[in-house]
This record gives sequence, structure tokens and C-alpha cells, in this order.
Amino acid sequence: MTEHELIKGCVNDNATCQRMLFDQYAGKFMSICMRYANDAMEAEDMLQEGFIRIFKHMHQFKFEGSFEGWMRRVVVNVALKHLQKKRIHFAEIKDDSNNDPQLPSYAYSSLGQEELMKLINALPDGYRIVFNLNVIEGYSHEEIADMLGIQASTSRSQLVKARKMLQSQILQLEKIAV
Repeated sequence: MTEHELIKGCVNDNATCQRMLFDQYAGKFMSICMRYANDAMEAEDMLQEGFIRIFKHMHQFKFEGSFEGWMRRVVVNVALKHLQKKRIHFAEIKDDSNNDPQLPSYAYSSLGQEELMKLINALPDGYRIVFNLNVIEGYSHEEIADMLGIQASTSRSQLVKARKMLQSQILQLEKIAV
């Protein structure tokens, strides 16, 4: 079945097509939800709500651009709305220092993806959300500001703090490993 046929089947409420779409993308989208959630149950709630919205609004997909990208944006928006309900606050942070600790290139290569994701997930909510949206999802600070209802400067400062915290944690891990 082609992607076009699958989408048309979902628009027509064909349960088989909906199940196929869910099975095909649930794993990818669950990993997105896990980056924003505090635990697996919260991520599952985000995933479920994301697919409900995807199925409800699938008729709006215009077959322009990537269907997966369209669905990804829906899932990210659902995750952000979920977090906004929890009243995540983004503090304005003044950062006068430009002396980020420089990590040797081997520090990044010695960390596995799983370990790096654990470090990212351990960041405070504001840092983690902005880091995920900018670094992993590729949104600009202006887009992040619009999505989260914050200033672009807040997004930038949260990202700077997140990077500094991650670098510090990686340095600590390197010291332990040596």
C-alpha cells in the first residue's frame, strides 16, 4: 500500500489503515515524546493524544512536503501543549560569560546515544525543551518562542545554559572514566 493510499484510508476512518500507520510510526514518535516527558507513562499519553490529533486532522494534509514531517510537527505540538498545562516556566537568564568549557572531540565520541539521551532528559524542563526543539528538531529560536509563548532571547539563553550543563556533565563523566 502506498503512502497516499494509506493516508486516504485513514481519512476515510479505515481502522486497518489507521493501525498500519500507527504501527509504522509509533516507535519513532514515542522516542520524540520521551524527550519531552518526565516518564514513559506521560510519553504514552502524549503519543496517544498525538495520534488522535493526526487522525482527526489528517484531511488537512495537502500532500505537499513530507507526511512524516507533518505528523512529527503534530506530535511535537501535542507534547508542548501537554507541558504547558503543567505550567513550565522559562526564566529569563542573563548570561554574561562567553567562556564555555571546550570539550575534546573524543568526549562526545565516547558517549553512546543512550547515555547522551539520559543526560539530555535529566536537564531541567525549560533547558530540555528548548534543547530538543532547537538542536534535535531543528526549530529556530523565533519558532520556539512562538510555540512556547516566550521571548526568542529566553530560548537562546535556555539553550546556552542547557549546553553548558551538558558539557559539565560530560566532563564529569570523562573524569570518572579516566
